[in-house]
Amino acid sequence: MKALVIEKPNHVVIKEVPYPKPGPNDVTIRVKNVGICGTDIHIFLGEFISPYPIIPGHEFSGVVEEVGANVTEYQVGDRVTADPSLFCGHCEFCLTNRGNQCENWGALGNTIDGSMAEFVKVPSSNVVRIPDTMTFAEAAFIEPMACVVHGMNRLQLQVGDRVLMFGAGAMGQQLIQSVKMAGASELVVVDISPDKLEMALKWGATKVVTSDKVNDELSDEYYPNGFDVVIDATGIPKVIEQAFGFLGKTAKYLQFGVTPIGSTVPLDPFRLYNKDWTLIGSMAINHTFYPAFHWVKEGRIQLNHLISKEISLEETVDYLKGPRDPNNLKVQIKI
Repeated sequence: MKALVIEKPNHVVIKEVPYPKPGPNDVTIRVKNVGICGTDIHIFLGEFISPYPIIPGHEFSGVVEEVGANVTEYQVGDRVTADPSLFCGHCEFCLTNRGNQCENWGALGNTIDGSMAEFVKVPSSNVVRIPDTMTFAEAAFIEPMACVVHGMNRLQLQVGDRVLMFGAGAMGQQLIQSVKMAGASELVVVDISPDKLEMALKWGATKVVTSDKVNDELSDEYYPNGFDVVIDATGIPKVIEQAFGFLGKTAKYLQFGVTPIGSTVPLDPFRLYNKDWTLIGSMAINHTFYPAFHWVKEGRIQLNHLISKEISLEETVDYLKGPRDPNNLKVQIKI
């Protein structure tokens, strides 16, 4: 089969690789749509925990091509998506509902071959059948939405909270809808792109600010008490450092964006102590794939408008190498 392979950092090719024959408890899926995630870029650049060579891709949908001998709940031709998480199920963290911190953590496209290929093999327990009313493009969005659901569960937003968020890209736009639905009173969104900020206003932001005007429009004159919640969806250390300056008393900070490994950001620990701040991380998915699926299936979160374009597997090589259009939201591969 044809697949995109990152052979080592900054080196990616399209090549023929063996078809992934399903094991007894597996399903092999003919891939239809694959979302390109920021993590895929980090893997290409050598900034993530992935081994090489690897076929990336963990946001995907498709059709069941073949089922393992023990699989009875799925049939050839079923329209599906799948949770890419590979938790061991028996370590201390898995047994205490913290699977995303599994001692043997793995994920399709992150630690083993993923879905930027004609076919991908998945444990049948990870597969989710999608309704005919859901497009393959929408179904490929379930995984990033599951990350958002985990972040929201970690954040425990309170109705009426005043929220400031940095980053209005594809993940930021999903967070905007989620924060609105969770009951935020104010949601101020910061980004460099006027187009993305315009979309943010349409889908739930109460105010938007371009990055170059943050210190003016979000000064103590207008927000003397800061914000109850600050979220970073950029993963950019300089932005994160700036974001800490807007935390109000007893505020929560959510680090949602993925930074390169080894990044550091200065933080005054006295302010952390004195202002009763809560700093929260949110890594991937933690048994949140089905909740995200239901949220999307029932139309509570809208996703189609976040797809900027579809490209081929071959075009993905140049996309990973860059430069990439900063105004793009989600780019999906159509296979």
